[in-house]
Amino acid sequence: MGATQTSKNLTEEQGQLLVRLARETIAARLGGFGSDRNKISADDLAAQIFKEKRGTFVTLKINKQLRGCMGCLTPSETLLEGIQRNAINSALNDPRFPSITEPELEQAEIEISILTNPRKLEYTDGDDLLKKLRPNIDGVIISKGACRATFLPQVWEQLPRTEDFLAHLCRKACLVPDEWQRGQLEVSTYQVQYFHENR
Repeated sequence: MGATQTSKNLTEEQGQLLVRLARETIAARLGGFGSDRNKISADDLAAQIFKEKRGTFVTLKINKQLRGCMGCLTPSETLLEGIQRNAINSALNDPRFPSITEPELEQAEIEISILTNPRKLEYTDGDDLLKKLRPNIDGVIISKGACRATFLPQVWEQLPRTEDFLAHLCRKACLVPDEWQRGQLEVSTYQVQYFHENR
């Protein structure tokens, strides 16, 4: 688990409950019960923090390869609502992948990310942007016109050079890779607390 939240953090136990909730939600939608025999009760999810509105993402990986990732950047729903909705969307509605199957769900590793509210990052040009972004800490949102994309902080593990991180993020937003150098992107950053399954 990693934590870079400035707002109230979940405990490891609370985070693991939400990871289990994500798996159970997907399994129920697929018509099964998943591999977790200890079903979560309403009492387990009664903590006040689960009722807070926060941005959330749910990520599925199989053999360390991305198999689905969907979320919401803004705090428009409670943690419980967001985790359940994004679990379903990651498994069944990520346009990059076919819907996950029950056998794949058994193989999948699930990770959840709890976001701080995004904050606009003021910068003057590409060099200034490179200086102000914090690798392994900041999630980054870029936008220009109708083009918009984000990378969670975990993506820094695959793209540790800030230049590469930004180039790939520009591609994800359907912009040219060096668009970030021109100083015309709107950039916001956020941090996450993330949890993955202990399997």
